[in-house]
Amino acid sequence: MQKKQSLTLWFLLAAISVGFGQARKIEFTEYDLPNGLHVILHKDNTTPIVAVSVLYHVGSKNEDPNRTGFAHFFEHLLFEGSDNIKRGEFDKYLANAGATNNANTSNDRTFYYEVLPSNQLELGLWMESERMMHAKIEQIGVETQREVVKEEKRQRIDNQPYMSFQAEIFKRAYTVHPYRWTPIGSMDDLNAASLDEFIAFYKKFYVPENATLSIAGDIDIEQTKAAVAKYFKDIPKGSKEIPRPTVKEPEQKAEVRDVVFDNIQLPAVFQAYHIPAQGTPDSYALEMLSTVLSGGQSSRMYKALVDEQKKALQVASFPFALEDPGLYITLGIVNMGIDPTDLEKAMDAEIEKVKNELISEKEFQKIRNQMESQFVQQNSTTFGIAEQLANYHVYYKDANLINTEIDRYMKVTREDLQRVAKKYLTKENRVVLQYMPKSAQSKPDNTQIKKDN
Repeated sequence: MQKKQSLTLWFLLAAISVGFGQARKIEFTEYDLPNGLHVILHKDNTTPIVAVSVLYHVGSKNEDPNRTGFAHFFEHLLFEGSDNIKRGEFDKYLANAGATNNANTSNDRTFYYEVLPSNQLELGLWMESERMMHAKIEQIGVETQREVVKEEKRQRIDNQPYMSFQAEIFKRAYTVHPYRWTPIGSMDDLNAASLDEFIAFYKKFYVPENATLSIAGDIDIEQTKAAVAKYFKDIPKGSKEIPRPTVKEPEQKAEVRDVVFDNIQLPAVFQAYHIPAQGTPDSYALEMLSTVLSGGQSSRMYKALVDEQKKALQVASFPFALEDPGLYITLGIVNMGIDPTDLEKAMDAEIEKVKNELISEKEFQKIRNQMESQFVQQNSTTFGIAEQLANYHVYYKDANLINTEIDRYMKVTREDLQRVAKKYLTKENRVVLQYMPKSAQSKPDNTQIKKDN
């Protein structure tokens, strides 16, 4: 979702609010309200900024397979207003206070936040409590946001080159797990859904026991606790069981290949390998391996495929880390005049190198330095700290990982990088898609590549 307000001085200050003190320990207080709401508070009085965030543990994987797209739809719908906030006024309150706000949805969560001047903390708390307890789920709002979501899909996926890759990969990589559909979901499902179904989704998932309220910035802890109680303690627990998918995706034992015809000028190659869930020991090694392969222009894939062989205009590799087992994705956009199969072979050759040879100590130290830098950067703003505290609590049940997770990366060895490459980056464990221009699609004489339906 792109609902960003115009940036103010307050938001710019938030970007530097923790400044240069990144090595220090991030202190925080956490507790539960009687209704099950988990609260995390971090005090940093460096600048007069506060970030208020609420993470709901509901993403696309929690949806009914016949009603996909609900989690993302609610990301939009819950800006429509509440019993005490008129339609169209949610953003006005925040803009008038010099604040900014946004939201995002993934396969695993829905996340809302405001960054405000610290003297407007209660405004953020009031608005999030309204979203949790009094949101307006009405036909007019549903119809409005249906059109908004359709337009977002057209602009950000349908009309953007290669951007269908996530949906195309995931529906082939997963056969039973709900990761097989993406957060944007199906427009047909949204169109078919009734108002009662939207209301039921809200009552099931937007409840205190399924939420984490994380606040970071220029606050007084005791005063903030009192304010949190004022706005949230009377919100009742939900009456429905919150479903958590338990289905396990079966092991993939043979390579899946296909061709996707898209509105593109240059072909591309996408490869996706099944990997363990985030937070598992091998997930840290795989993330570091992605830095070896494509962490900047000095990385192996970029130097070999873009600079030296000139087979690709761009390359990347990254773990699509998820709460349940996810995917490790490598991709390359083919250079002019190069056959995509040649690029694919060159990509495979770089994978084989990390399988067959230990990386050097010098390269390994460079990767460790990059991981430390990334870890610091993700906690470099009040907003980033609020988000990370919520993530660590929800996904790992340990908010203090904001201080200690880097130790898990530092335990990874060169041998671990080689081992995970051998274990997971195998052909029988992957989906391969060749993206081709629509102009190359099947012709009447059947001489062109045909998509396997």
